[in-house]
Amino acid sequence: MTLMEDAKKGKITPQMEAVARDEGIDAKTICSCVAKGLISIPNNPVRDCRVVGIGKYLSTKINANIGTSRDYINIDEEVEKAKTAEAFGADALMDLSTGGDLDLIRKKIMDAVNIPIGSVPIYQAAASQKTVVDMTSDDMFNAVRKHAKDGIDFVTIHAGVNQDSMNRIKQGSRITDIVSRGGSFTLAWMLHNGEDNPFYSEYDYLMEIAHEYDMAISLGDGMRPGCIHDASDGPSFMEFITLGELVKRTREANIQCFVEGPGHVPIDEIELSVKGMKSLCDNAPLYLLGPLVTDIAPGYDHITGAIGGTFAGMCGADFLCMTTPAEHLALPTNDDIREGTIVTRIAAHAADLAKEGQKERARAVDNKMAYARKNLDWDTQFELAIDGEKAKKIRDSRNTGSDACSMCGDLCAMKIVSKALEEEKKK
Repeated sequence: MTLMEDAKKGKITPQMEAVARDEGIDAKTICSCVAKGLISIPNNPVRDCRVVGIGKYLSTKINANIGTSRDYINIDEEVEKAKTAEAFGADALMDLSTGGDLDLIRKKIMDAVNIPIGSVPIYQAAASQKTVVDMTSDDMFNAVRKHAKDGIDFVTIHAGVNQDSMNRIKQGSRITDIVSRGGSFTLAWMLHNGEDNPFYSEYDYLMEIAHEYDMAISLGDGMRPGCIHDASDGPSFMEFITLGELVKRTREANIQCFVEGPGHVPIDEIELSVKGMKSLCDNAPLYLLGPLVTDIAPGYDHITGAIGGTFAGMCGADFLCMTTPAEHLALPTNDDIREGTIVTRIAAHAADLAKEGQKERARAVDNKMAYARKNLDWDTQFELAIDGEKAKKIRDSRNTGSDACSMCGDLCAMKIVSKALEEEKKK
């Protein structure tokens, strides 16, 4: 029995109750939305971890990507990154490792944190052969089963990369073609072997594996645009249509899913992308990388992604994948993961300030901060701050004899006005 099957029967499970408590929403609403596929709670029964809900009425969640590359393999560093991401507020992690002992890396990361973990099984399938195009259909599905058996809560599957989308790439005018690593593996395999994507052509078999382990499917955006020029084009929307069809099949199989989206998108096209995906995918939870709103800010793409993520969240995106200052440049360091997680948390909260179901709760937090600032209550400010440690460090580094900050000292506007109003009351 999967969580979705329980929900369709009206059974409120401990996972649904946990999400309801965390979000301040009635458990019956959570159950109803899980049954309809509007909320996903990735929670593989094999592994015990904190329960996180993603989707309608819920706060915007964030994911942190970590993992080795073939150029740099240090398991201890990846474990430390995982702990850092969790400590600074990531709601989920994805292990994107491609180098080293992938089984050992995955296990150590899963043992290190208490939040849902996702993976991309095709990376392991490709690693099992000399080249990407040599992997077999069995390699792909065996990797999915292995990850499910190990306790992975959700897997990214690029099932929307098929013959139709491949033809769109061939006929199109993209600059960056495909920037999704899983999407590129799939396209190269299809071209070399002259066959359609096994994850698409044998999707029912994928559903059997996911059902056995009650593992959620993250329908990957293999055709996501990799630059502003390529946004909102034919391959992107062809994949959206295919993913919408797969969402329906996934729900019919009683498997939870969410849908991944772009990518690099100019800010005036983000609403089109988000609402288009939501419509085509029957309001399945939407998981976005960024989107990055410009191509010319290497070193600051955690900021370009946060700008896009805030607007996307306001338009209905449910799950934001962080980018770090190292995006497009290098494997991120632990400091990069910390920075990327914090900046994406800011974006998620900013989106919640304008989001149905979350606006009131999110604004209540900001109101507490406003009162703390007015009252020069520094301890409360640091407690409420997304990164209170950094805020305190900055304040403490600029000495002042005033109870206000060193920018204004006794010329603090709020201090002056509060004193003037208090004196007025005494007259």
